[in-house]
Amino acid sequence: MYKGKSDRSSFIAITSLGPGGWPGSPGLKISFFLLKEHICWYSFRMSSTVSYWILNSTRNSIATLQGGRRLYSRYVSNRNKLKWRLFSRVPPTLNSSPCGGFTLIKAYRHTSTEEDDFHLQLSPEQINEVLRAGESAHKILDLESRVPNSVLRFESNQLAANSPVEDRRGVASCLQTNGLMFGIFDGHGGHACAQAVSERLFYYVAVSLMSHQTLEHMEGAMETMKPLLPILHWLKHPGDSIYKDVTSVHLDHLRVYWQELLDLHMEMGLSIEEALMYSFQRLDSDISLEIQAPLEDEVTRNLSLQVAFSGATACMAHVDGIHLHVANAGDCRAILGVQEDNGMWSCLPLTRDHNAWNQAELSRLKREHPESEDRTIIMEDRLLGVLIPCRAFGDVQLKWSKELQRSVLERGFNTEALNIYQFTPPHYYTPPYLTAEPEVTYHRLRPQDKFLVLASDGLWDMLSNEDVVRLVVGHLTEADQHKTDLAQRPANLGLMQSLLLQRKASGLHEADQNAATRLIRHAIGNNEYGEMEAERLAAMLTLPEDLARMYRDDITVTVVYFNSESIGAYYKGG
Repeated sequence: MYKGKSDRSSFIAITSLGPGGWPGSPGLKISFFLLKEHICWYSFRMSSTVSYWILNSTRNSIATLQGGRRLYSRYVSNRNKLKWRLFSRVPPTLNSSPCGGFTLIKAYRHTSTEEDDFHLQLSPEQINEVLRAGESAHKILDLESRVPNSVLRFESNQLAANSPVEDRRGVASCLQTNGLMFGIFDGHGGHACAQAVSERLFYYVAVSLMSHQTLEHMEGAMETMKPLLPILHWLKHPGDSIYKDVTSVHLDHLRVYWQELLDLHMEMGLSIEEALMYSFQRLDSDISLEIQAPLEDEVTRNLSLQVAFSGATACMAHVDGIHLHVANAGDCRAILGVQEDNGMWSCLPLTRDHNAWNQAELSRLKREHPESEDRTIIMEDRLLGVLIPCRAFGDVQLKWSKELQRSVLERGFNTEALNIYQFTPPHYYTPPYLTAEPEVTYHRLRPQDKFLVLASDGLWDMLSNEDVVRLVVGHLTEADQHKTDLAQRPANLGLMQSLLLQRKASGLHEADQNAATRLIRHAIGNNEYGEMEAERLAAMLTLPEDLARMYRDDITVTVVYFNSESIGAYYKGG
């Protein structure tokens, strides 16, 4: 999976990258010659400027080499990166044709009769339909009217580049403890790990925060085969689970975890910071152990292997009253939008990206490994030369010993069919090199803290922290102005229809009601000057699945709005 800037002027050639974004899967099969054919055909309805921009960036930046039966891709710009750098061989069963000394996959075009007019230039209405398909919004209702919630509402959206999408998101409230949880999970090497983490991590955190008495009730219910106390209320579920057949295994491991918490004899449970820290690491450990343990059921074994050998970065926030905790492992990001007393807006970052550009992270890695590895632990801005984030769930290829990897994979798995990426990087001497230990930040909410934005790196590759705050503030300002206009104007359906027709005729899109949608729109539609270009936006949304991933990543955004009055009441003793 490609990580980094989806630059306007450069991208990387991907050979043998499949629908999960992982080497060896039978989806994305690209070379320059195939790209040229694809792009020219898909662009014939676009303007010549947009078509030239896409084709020229392809011609200028692609570099493909062949070594044995394995195809390699080399990126040309540090701003445009694949998460994993080395790709497995092209499956021999696919139709292919030789060209220039290496294998190309045969191109297939859309075919139509002369009567068909295949329009690829999207209308404003079609653009809105695509951008808004993944929208989600929810108002937070106060369970106790005497204690207003510090969160007013959240808005979320997601735009896929991979097929299937590898990002996940979740929002849930803890039913046995106070607090709301928001999470963004960015998968790589497929969606399996991101799906598993998005479904399971919140449960580990919620259990960690339970009192000794509540945990005893949970264990008693399991022993007597009575219904468990409800743990979470999902406000935004990560999506249809592919793990329905293995949930009993997951519950068994969650139970082992709460049994260990019971043995600690802590009346009030862990602190939130401890809960986040332990939950991340414990879930990652369980993901690793689940595939090492003997499992009879083939479905369970295959899914566990896919989860362990794919990976996911994660950023989650826990909000309880005025207490905000953010845990981050990888390169997702969380920022606060702050409005000072003088009306000026600013951005407060709550996370740091865990990659080679983070000097603290680089120092940590060097401390954890022998001095002899100082020059090889980070190569070309990647962990061991292959992976951009330095913290992630899964990715056991960078955590297990070579012997353990061999022993697990020799149990009869069809790794080709499961799209399991097998590669041991050079200079692999002292694993583990990768960790899921999160960096936890605490922030005491103030009335001037207006909103929180959590997003996968697909957004931050395109927009700066300051850009994101500015766009959300603009969204809020427009929404307030719209409410004012409606309140001041008499209800006149004829006038409203006239205004809508004028807006449509001028090519303006209907204002987004969801701030996350606005952010995604500008992330893929802005030019290098930060200005929205309708042609660019349409082009980016029109690219076929096998090309979209070359220009942008999956983008997942959640915007959380705070209740300033409620937060102010905490400080006043209300």
